[in-house]
Amino acid sequence: MSEAQNALSVKVEVLREDTVLLTVAGDLDSATATELNHHLANQLHHGRRHFLLDIRDVPFMDSSGMNIILRVYQEVREDSGGVYVISPAPAVRRILDLTGVSLTVPLLADVDEALSAAAG
Repeated sequence: MSEAQNALSVKVEVLREDTVLLTVAGDLDSATATELNHHLANQLHHGRRHFLLDIRDVPFMDSSGMNIILRVYQEVREDSGGVYVISPAPAVRRILDLTGVSLTVPLLADVDEALSAAAG
């Protein structure tokens, strides 16, 4: 597969001092997961503890993507933080459900719902 087909786009928007929205588009796999990991690590370094991951435009995710989500979840839960996955595509939701990730990390419908969950 060419690099263009593996391209991942990550838009970062700080919503509150401790909360960040990452809007991710493209396949989230072993070829692209490092980019998302870089953005998450940068936001952790800046004190963010609530991560809203809008993955509605991620048509495919493999174990690399799931591992990154679980790793950041483990890191922020020690500081009363959370990770909230927003609007996964049906194929991605199925993977999150089958692997049990959705039992640990909430899957929510939209940014407002995720913001409410992060505040509560």
